[in-house]
Amino acid sequence: MEPVIDQAFAAALYTDDDAGLDTGASLLAAAPAADAELVRRGEEFVRRAWERGWLPADVVRFVRRDLDEHAAGLAAGLIAAEVRRYPELPPRWRSQLDELPAAPPPGRPDRFSYASALLGLYRLLLTLPVIEPVGPPPGAAREALYRPPVAGEPRMLTRIRALLAKAEATGFPEEAEALSAKAQELMARHSIDEALLAARTHGDRTPGACRIGVDAPYETAKAILLDAVASANRCRAVWNSDFGFTTVVGFEADLEAVELLHTSLLVQGTAAMTRAEAGQRAGGRKRTKTFRQSFLMAYAQRLGARLADGTARATAEADAEGGAGSGAGAASGLLPVLAARDLAVTDTAEKMFPRTTTTRVRGATDLDGWTHGTRAADRARMGGRTPEIRD
Repeated sequence: MEPVIDQAFAAALYTDDDAGLDTGASLLAAAPAADAELVRRGEEFVRRAWERGWLPADVVRFVRRDLDEHAAGLAAGLIAAEVRRYPELPPRWRSQLDELPAAPPPGRPDRFSYASALLGLYRLLLTLPVIEPVGPPPGAAREALYRPPVAGEPRMLTRIRALLAKAEATGFPEEAEALSAKAQELMARHSIDEALLAARTHGDRTPGACRIGVDAPYETAKAILLDAVASANRCRAVWNSDFGFTTVVGFEADLEAVELLHTSLLVQGTAAMTRAEAGQRAGGRKRTKTFRQSFLMAYAQRLGARLADGTARATAEADAEGGAGSGAGAASGLLPVLAARDLAVTDTAEKMFPRTTTTRVRGATDLDGWTHGTRAADRARMGGRTPEIRD
């Protein structure tokens, strides 16, 4: 059956027109014995994506954006089958695999439609360029895949996630503030302890990276929010608008803080925007798009300032504790440790992205949206004197 598949691929995968896709699909539809080999070829295309630096979530996001949800499901099915080859997977892969969309059910509308959808997916996978890797690919040496667990880390992260989930769910701003404040306190202390522990044990000296999806609509405002959260955690963020994700560079504890906090603040901000917009509509105003854009821009800008203030405050408090001999910083000196980590993150980011550009952001045009967004950011601040998320 390989000649049939080769003929179908030659007709469909290396042209941009629908006629070639139809020709390839017709060939495959008439050859049911080729189905197994057709899927195996798809797994090879997925494997090539790993070699080019892509992760499961990246591939599915790209497919969903350029094709549709059905194609994303087909890609998820190929990914799930391909990764069964590996006895161990890199960090973060398991959570990404757990969040993949469901593959389409076995019952297919017809063989032609099925073959056409697969060929369209394969055609797209062939276009995936090489991107900056954010970790070892599956199948790498075990030493590259293995990340020693930090004592107490799973329990800490579970507790933080629970606090942020409650903050997102409550309808009372004061309660959300208290819950988020406690989560920030835990993350800030955990991050500082990790930095000092690494300095004492000469471990974790190399920053890592992760990718976080930045989806439409209003992706510019969302990218700005993510950049603010990353900066507050002593990470660097580089947004790739073409592929719909931001690469965040930093040490592991800080990357986890960025992922958790960004998700929570985005959920809180979206919920606040929806409530504010409902109030605007009740008042007879219908500037939905400009209102939302302005709201999220203000929300991101205001939170960025507050998070930066919180970072400085938390660092000063921790350093003061060390100077008084009452905290973990007394023996090692917190500020030099953090400065060294900042330098390592900057060097790593510049090596990964030697050529970056700045983007001119379109200004907000809706005053009501800006005002409501600023107020929402104030409500989302993480408590009065409690340290905000940071390293």
